[in-house]
Parts: sequence; structure tokens; C-alpha cells
Amino acid sequence: NMSPMKLCVPGERLCSTEDCIPGAGTYLRHGYIFASLAGYVLRRNEGEELPVISVVRETEAQLLPDVGAIVTCKVETYKSFRPGDIVLAKVISLGDVQSNYLLTTAENELGVVVAHSEAGAQMVPISWCEMQCPRTHNKEFRKVARVQPEYLQA
Repeated sequence: NMSPMKLCVPGERLCSTEDCIPGAGTYLRHGYIFASLAGYVLRRNEGEELPVISVVRETEAQLLPDVGAIVTCKVETYKSFRPGDIVLAKVISLGDVQSNYLLTTAENELGVVVAHSEAGAQMVPISWCEMQCPRTHNKEFRKVARVQPEYLQA
């Protein structure tokens, strides 16, 4: 759903309001959408009839996942996740302008990949729903990822 990245400068005319919906980093004038900052032009189809056009800076362009992307994140939720866990999740919705994303860990490959016990040791997965501390042998509930080799490459 994303076009190849094109660079633009502030004030550059990007498209007509008949072809696109203005997004972040743009402004409207006389029926056209213009770039309000220098960066990459993103054209996304987010369920609307027309694509949303926005401009992001180079650093932001590298950090914005698209729907279907596999991402690493930190979350808080009892039983499946704990604060500080490193989790592999899939982006299922782009959320709003504050960069809130809706993620899922429903697939077997997704879930906790790194967790530390209360004793501070890196835990070892013992099933799809439990990890164990190698020091204290205490077990804690986690939604454990069945990590695929392609996600382990640095």
C-alpha cells in the first residue's frame, strides 16, 4: 500500500485534493496538497476511498511500520507480558497521528522473545505459556514466541 519514497521540500505541490487526502507534514491551498516540511512523501491507503498523503523526515521514515510488518516492542499486560519484556508482534492497524499502533501476538511465531525474572536472570521458555528463571527455577506466565530463524538475524 506504500509507494516508493520520494523526497520533497517545503512548499512543493504533491497532488490535488481530488486524488489524495492530506496527512501529517502537509497543508491545503487552492485545492492542492503541499509539503510543509522537507522529507519523504508517503502515500498510504488506510481504508478511505482516496490515499492519505503525508511527509515524514528521514529518521521518522525509518521508524514507521506498515500494516503486516513484524515489529519488536515493549508492553505491559499481566499473564502474557510483563514490563520490560521484548515482544515480537505484527502491526494490524496504523492507529492515529500520535503513532499509536494496534499490534497482535496471536500467531504462534509472535510473543515474548526476551524476559527477565524477578531475580534479574534471562528466563528460558519451557512451554508456549511459561518461562522459567534459571537461578530460582520459578515459573512465570508468558505468551512465548515460537521464534522463526529469519527473525533472529541481527
